Amino acid sequence: MPFLLLLSLGCATHRHNTAASYPVNGTWITIKMVMDGKEMPASFYAHQKLLIEDTAYTFTAESVDKGIIRYSGNKMDIYGEEGVNIGKHFTALFKQESGLLSICYNLSGDAYPASFETKSKPYYFLAVFKKA
Repeated sequence: MPFLLLLSLGCATHRHNTAASYPVNGTWITIKMVMDGKEMPASFYAHQKLLIEDTAYTFTAESVDKGIIRYSGNKMDIYGEEGVNIGKHFTALFKQESGLLSICYNLSGDAYPASFETKSKPYYFLAVFKKA
């Protein structure tokens, strides 16, 4: 019996630490997309969602992409492992505020975006999500 109590306490502590370490965990619904400074029509992303579980992501759109995220401050390195982005590496800048998650991706993966601006940056892509 004491073993089970210790085991359950250890699991509860792990969950708490995980939530604190990965505050972007959860299911996110796309509410805005911007490329080259132009907002895309809502019909383009109406059925998209992003699931983040610690360092794993699943992005559902026309197909399903899965991969790994590595965090460093407010920066992400995203590595595609399944789907159309398999083998690709994207760099990104992210922020979470007012219940929204904003991610600015550099689809070329050669540098991190310095801001959330996409105008005149053809490989930059901004997505804004709200929690499902």
